[in-house]
Amino acid sequence: MNDYLLSVILGIVEGLTEFLPVSSTAHLRIAEALLHINLGDGYWKMYTIVIQLGAILCLPIYFRSRIAKFISTFPHGENGDKTILTHPLSLTMIAFVVTAGPAFLLTKVIGKHLEDLHIMGMALLIGGIVMWAVDALNAKSEAAGPGAPNSRIHTWKMEAMSLGQAVWIGACQILSAVFPGTSRSMSTIAGGQLAGMSRASALEFSFFLSIPTMVVATCYDLLKSLKGKGMANPIGVSQIDSHGWIVLAIGFVVSFIVAYAAVAWFMAWVRKHGFVPFAIYRIIVGALVLAFAAQLVG
Repeated sequence: MNDYLLSVILGIVEGLTEFLPVSSTAHLRIAEALLHINLGDGYWKMYTIVIQLGAILCLPIYFRSRIAKFISTFPHGENGDKTILTHPLSLTMIAFVVTAGPAFLLTKVIGKHLEDLHIMGMALLIGGIVMWAVDALNAKSEAAGPGAPNSRIHTWKMEAMSLGQAVWIGACQILSAVFPGTSRSMSTIAGGQLAGMSRASALEFSFFLSIPTMVVATCYDLLKSLKGKGMANPIGVSQIDSHGWIVLAIGFVVSFIVAYAAVAWFMAWVRKHGFVPFAIYRIIVGALVLAFAAQLVG
Protein backbone atom coordinates (compact mmCIF):
# COMPACT_ATOMS: atom_id res chain seq x y z
CA MET A 1 0.00 0.00 0.00
CA ASN A 2 1.15 3.53 -0.77
CA ASP A 3 2.75 5.11 2.32
CA TYR A 4 0.70 8.31 1.94
CA LEU A 5 -2.59 6.38 1.89
CA LEU A 6 -1.35 4.28 4.80
CA SER A 7 -0.65 7.46 6.76
CA VAL A 8 -4.14 8.79 6.05
CA ILE A 9 -5.74 5.55 7.27
CA LEU A 10 -3.70 5.46 10.50
CA GLY A 11 -4.36 9.16 11.10
CA ILE A 12 -8.10 8.55 10.78
CA VAL A 13 -7.95 5.57 13.16
CA GLU A 14 -6.01 7.60 15.76
CA GLY A 15 -8.19 10.69 15.42
CA LEU A 16 -11.44 8.74 15.69
CA THR A 17 -10.47 6.57 18.65
CA GLU A 18 -8.16 8.71 20.82
CA PHE A 19 -10.93 10.45 22.76
CA LEU A 20 -13.77 7.97 22.32
CA PRO A 21 -14.01 5.31 25.08
CA VAL A 22 -12.94 2.50 22.75
CA SER A 23 -9.11 2.51 23.20
CA SER A 24 -6.98 4.14 20.52
CA THR A 25 -4.01 1.94 21.52
CA ALA A 26 -5.91 -1.25 20.75
CA HIS A 27 -7.29 0.11 17.47
CA LEU A 28 -3.89 1.33 16.30
CA ARG A 29 -2.29 -2.02 17.14
CA ILE A 30 -5.07 -3.87 15.29
CA ALA A 31 -4.78 -1.55 12.27
CA GLU A 32 -0.98 -1.87 12.22
CA ALA A 33 -1.24 -5.66 12.40
CA LEU A 34 -3.78 -5.79 9.56
CA LEU A 35 -1.68 -3.42 7.45
CA HIS A 36 1.49 -5.44 8.17
CA ILE A 37 3.44 -2.59 9.75
CA ASN A 38 6.67 -3.62 11.45
CA LEU A 39 6.43 -2.22 14.97
CA GLY A 40 10.07 -3.09 15.52
CA ASP A 41 10.94 -0.35 13.02
CA GLY A 42 11.95 2.80 14.93
CA TYR A 43 10.37 5.06 12.30
CA TRP A 44 6.89 3.57 12.72
CA LYS A 45 7.20 3.70 16.49
CA MET A 46 7.86 7.42 16.21
CA TYR A 47 5.06 7.78 13.67
CA THR A 48 2.54 6.39 16.17
CA ILE A 49 3.69 8.91 18.78
CA VAL A 50 3.58 11.84 16.32
CA ILE A 51 -0.01 11.20 15.26
CA GLN A 52 -1.01 10.94 18.93
CA LEU A 53 0.46 14.41 19.43
CA GLY A 54 -1.65 15.57 16.49
CA ALA A 55 -4.78 14.34 18.24
CA ILE A 56 -3.78 15.93 21.54
CA LEU A 57 -3.33 19.34 19.91
CA CYS A 58 -7.03 19.52 19.08
CA LEU A 59 -8.04 19.70 22.77
CA PRO A 60 -6.47 23.01 23.83
CA ILE A 61 -7.81 24.53 20.61
CA TYR A 62 -11.33 23.12 20.99
CA PHE A 63 -11.53 24.10 24.68
CA ARG A 64 -9.59 27.38 24.32
CA SER A 65 -12.40 29.54 25.71
CA ARG A 66 -12.94 27.25 28.71
CA ILE A 67 -9.22 27.10 29.41
CA ALA A 68 -8.93 30.90 29.18
CA LYS A 69 -11.84 31.25 31.61
CA PHE A 70 -10.30 28.84 34.10
CA ILE A 71 -6.94 30.61 33.93
CA SER A 72 -8.51 34.05 34.42
CA THR A 73 -10.47 32.89 37.48
CA PHE A 74 -7.66 30.93 39.15
CA PRO A 75 -7.55 30.17 42.08
CA HIS A 76 -10.85 31.48 43.49
CA GLY A 77 -13.16 30.45 40.65
CA GLU A 78 -15.81 32.39 38.79
CA ASN A 79 -18.03 32.67 41.87
CA GLY A 80 -15.22 33.07 44.38
CA ASP A 81 -16.00 29.73 46.05
CA LYS A 82 -12.84 27.82 45.07
CA THR A 83 -9.41 27.41 46.63
CA ILE A 84 -6.03 26.54 45.18
CA LEU A 85 -6.90 22.86 45.83
CA THR A 86 -10.46 22.85 44.47
CA HIS A 87 -10.17 24.99 41.34
CA PRO A 88 -10.78 22.93 38.14
CA LEU A 89 -7.22 23.50 36.91
CA SER A 90 -5.82 22.29 40.23
CA LEU A 91 -8.09 19.24 40.25
CA THR A 92 -6.93 18.38 36.74
CA MET A 93 -3.28 18.46 37.81
CA ILE A 94 -3.99 16.54 41.02
CA ALA A 95 -5.69 13.76 39.06
CA PHE A 96 -2.74 13.74 36.65
CA VAL A 97 -0.22 13.38 39.51
CA VAL A 98 -2.25 10.53 41.04
CA THR A 99 -1.97 8.71 37.70
CA ALA A 100 1.57 9.68 36.76
CA GLY A 101 3.40 8.34 39.82
CA PRO A 102 2.17 4.72 39.73
CA ALA A 103 2.21 4.67 35.91
CA PHE A 104 5.88 5.67 35.87
CA LEU A 105 6.77 3.02 38.47
CA LEU A 106 4.93 0.40 36.42
CA THR A 107 6.67 1.30 33.14
CA LYS A 108 8.19 -2.18 32.72
CA VAL A 109 4.84 -3.90 33.30
CA ILE A 110 3.16 -1.56 30.79
CA GLY A 111 5.84 -2.32 28.19
CA LYS A 112 5.30 -6.07 28.52
CA HIS A 113 1.53 -5.74 28.02
CA LEU A 114 1.57 -3.23 25.17
CA GLU A 115 1.49 -5.72 22.28
CA ASP A 116 -0.51 -8.48 24.03
CA LEU A 117 -3.71 -9.09 22.05
CA HIS A 118 -5.19 -11.27 24.80
CA ILE A 119 -4.94 -8.43 27.33
CA MET A 120 -6.30 -5.93 24.81
CA GLY A 121 -9.25 -8.14 24.00
CA MET A 122 -10.10 -8.80 27.64
CA ALA A 123 -9.71 -5.10 28.52
CA LEU A 124 -12.02 -4.09 25.67
CA LEU A 125 -14.60 -6.70 26.65
CA ILE A 126 -14.59 -6.10 30.41
CA GLY A 127 -14.40 -2.33 29.95
CA GLY A 128 -17.46 -2.44 27.70
CA ILE A 129 -19.46 -4.37 30.30
CA VAL A 130 -18.41 -1.96 33.07
CA MET A 131 -19.25 1.10 30.98
CA TRP A 132 -22.68 -0.31 30.09
CA ALA A 133 -23.48 -1.13 33.72
CA VAL A 134 -22.35 2.24 35.08
CA ASP A 135 -24.19 4.23 32.42
CA ALA A 136 -27.37 2.21 33.00
CA LEU A 137 -27.03 2.80 36.74
CA ASN A 138 -27.14 6.58 36.21
CA ALA A 139 -29.60 6.65 33.30
CA LYS A 140 -32.69 7.56 35.37
CA SER A 141 -30.86 10.36 37.17
CA GLU A 142 -29.59 11.71 33.84
CA ALA A 143 -33.13 11.74 32.46
CA ALA A 144 -34.55 13.43 35.57
CA GLY A 145 -31.94 16.20 35.43
CA PRO A 146 -30.51 18.46 38.18
CA GLY A 147 -32.54 18.85 41.36
CA ALA A 148 -34.42 15.56 41.09
CA PRO A 149 -34.97 13.76 44.43
CA ASN A 150 -32.86 10.66 45.21
CA SER A 151 -30.59 11.36 42.27
CA ARG A 152 -27.34 9.40 41.99
CA ILE A 153 -25.78 12.46 40.35
CA HIS A 154 -24.69 15.44 42.42
CA THR A 155 -22.07 16.97 40.12
CA TRP A 156 -23.53 18.32 36.89
CA LYS A 157 -20.69 20.65 35.89
CA MET A 158 -16.92 20.25 35.97
CA GLU A 159 -16.68 23.41 38.09
CA ALA A 160 -18.56 21.64 40.91
CA MET A 161 -16.10 18.75 41.21
CA SER A 162 -14.52 17.88 44.55
CA LEU A 163 -10.94 17.00 45.46
CA GLY A 164 -12.02 13.44 46.29
CA GLN A 165 -13.57 12.96 42.85
CA ALA A 166 -10.39 14.14 41.14
CA VAL A 167 -8.21 11.76 43.17
CA TRP A 168 -10.58 8.86 42.45
CA ILE A 169 -10.64 9.55 38.69
CA GLY A 170 -6.85 9.82 38.61
CA ALA A 171 -6.63 6.42 40.33
CA CYS A 172 -9.07 4.92 37.80
CA GLN A 173 -6.93 6.21 34.94
CA ILE A 174 -4.01 4.05 36.12
CA LEU A 175 -5.90 1.01 34.78
CA SER A 176 -5.66 2.35 31.24
CA ALA A 177 -1.90 2.81 31.59
CA VAL A 178 -1.31 -0.74 32.81
CA PHE A 179 -3.79 -2.61 30.60
CA PRO A 180 -3.86 -1.54 26.91
CA GLY A 181 -7.38 -1.72 25.58
CA THR A 182 -8.92 -0.39 28.80
CA SER A 183 -9.10 3.13 27.30
CA ARG A 184 -8.09 6.21 29.22
CA SER A 185 -11.37 7.95 28.45
CA MET A 186 -13.45 4.90 29.43
CA SER A 187 -11.75 4.56 32.81
CA THR A 188 -12.04 8.27 33.64
CA ILE A 189 -15.62 8.63 32.41
CA ALA A 190 -16.87 5.51 34.19
CA GLY A 191 -14.90 6.50 37.30
CA GLY A 192 -16.49 9.95 37.24
CA GLN A 193 -19.98 8.53 36.87
CA LEU A 194 -19.43 6.16 39.79
CA ALA A 195 -18.34 9.19 41.83
CA GLY A 196 -21.65 10.97 41.20
CA MET A 197 -20.80 12.98 38.09
CA SER A 198 -23.08 13.46 35.12
CA ARG A 199 -22.12 12.14 31.69
CA ALA A 200 -21.26 15.62 30.41
CA SER A 201 -19.17 16.67 33.43
CA ALA A 202 -17.29 13.34 33.54
CA LEU A 203 -16.60 13.56 29.81
CA GLU A 204 -15.37 17.15 30.00
CA PHE A 205 -13.04 16.39 32.90
CA SER A 206 -11.77 13.36 30.97
CA PHE A 207 -10.84 15.66 28.08
CA PHE A 208 -9.10 18.17 30.36
CA LEU A 209 -7.22 15.42 32.20
CA SER A 210 -6.06 13.92 28.92
CA ILE A 211 -4.12 17.09 28.01
CA PRO A 212 -1.33 16.82 30.64
CA THR A 213 -1.55 13.01 30.72
CA MET A 214 -1.11 12.50 27.00
CA VAL A 215 1.40 15.30 26.48
CA VAL A 216 3.73 13.91 29.15
CA ALA A 217 3.21 10.26 28.15
CA THR A 218 3.74 10.81 24.42
CA CYS A 219 6.74 13.11 24.90
CA TYR A 220 8.28 10.52 27.23
CA ASP A 221 7.68 7.78 24.66
CA LEU A 222 9.11 9.97 21.91
CA LEU A 223 12.25 10.65 23.95
CA LYS A 224 12.72 6.92 24.60
CA SER A 225 12.21 6.13 20.91
CA LEU A 226 14.66 8.81 19.80
CA LYS A 227 17.35 7.46 22.13
CA GLY A 228 16.55 3.82 21.55
CA LYS A 229 16.21 1.27 24.32
CA GLY A 230 19.68 0.73 25.69
CA MET A 231 20.94 2.80 22.73
CA ALA A 232 19.65 0.08 20.40
CA ASN A 233 17.38 0.84 17.45
CA PRO A 234 17.30 4.63 17.83
CA ILE A 235 15.06 6.37 15.28
CA GLY A 236 17.74 8.70 13.98
CA VAL A 237 15.71 11.76 12.96
CA SER A 238 18.60 13.07 10.87
CA GLN A 239 18.31 9.98 8.66
CA ILE A 240 14.64 10.49 7.79
CA ASP A 241 14.30 11.57 4.16
CA SER A 242 11.76 14.00 2.69
CA HIS A 243 9.34 11.14 1.95
CA GLY A 244 9.41 10.10 5.61
CA TRP A 245 8.74 13.65 6.82
CA ILE A 246 5.77 13.99 4.43
CA VAL A 247 4.29 10.71 5.72
CA LEU A 248 4.66 11.99 9.29
CA ALA A 249 3.08 15.34 8.41
CA ILE A 250 0.09 13.69 6.71
CA GLY A 251 -0.60 11.48 9.72
CA PHE A 252 -0.25 14.41 12.13
CA VAL A 253 -2.64 16.69 10.20
CA VAL A 254 -5.23 13.98 9.50
CA SER A 255 -5.19 12.89 13.15
CA PHE A 256 -5.68 16.49 14.32
CA ILE A 257 -8.62 17.20 11.97
CA VAL A 258 -10.40 13.91 12.66
CA ALA A 259 -9.85 14.17 16.44
CA TYR A 260 -11.25 17.72 16.52
CA ALA A 261 -14.38 16.59 14.69
CA ALA A 262 -14.70 13.52 16.94
CA VAL A 263 -14.49 15.61 20.13
CA ALA A 264 -17.14 18.07 18.89
CA TRP A 265 -19.46 15.24 17.86
CA PHE A 266 -18.87 13.22 21.04
CA MET A 267 -19.70 16.15 23.35
CA ALA A 268 -23.05 16.66 21.60
CA TRP A 269 -23.85 12.92 21.35
CA VAL A 270 -23.24 12.03 25.00
CA ARG A 271 -25.62 14.67 26.37
CA LYS A 272 -28.50 13.03 24.49
CA HIS A 273 -27.63 9.37 24.06
CA GLY A 274 -25.09 8.22 26.67
CA PHE A 275 -22.31 5.64 26.36
CA VAL A 276 -24.16 2.35 25.75
CA PRO A 277 -23.44 2.19 21.97
CA PHE A 278 -19.72 2.51 22.70
CA ALA A 279 -19.98 -0.18 25.36
CA ILE A 280 -21.61 -2.58 22.88
CA TYR A 281 -18.93 -1.77 20.30
CA ARG A 282 -16.18 -2.51 22.85
CA ILE A 283 -17.73 -5.87 23.71
CA ILE A 284 -17.98 -6.90 20.05
CA VAL A 285 -14.44 -5.77 19.17
CA GLY A 286 -13.04 -7.34 22.35
CA ALA A 287 -14.60 -10.69 21.45
CA LEU A 288 -13.21 -10.47 17.89
CA VAL A 289 -9.72 -9.61 19.17
CA LEU A 290 -9.78 -12.57 21.57
CA ALA A 291 -10.91 -14.88 18.75
CA PHE A 292 -8.12 -13.56 16.51
CA ALA A 293 -5.53 -13.98 19.29
CA ALA A 294 -6.72 -17.55 19.88
CA GLN A 295 -6.22 -18.34 16.18
CA LEU A 296 -2.66 -16.99 16.29
CA VAL A 297 -1.88 -19.25 19.25
CA GLY A 298 -3.56 -22.22 17.61
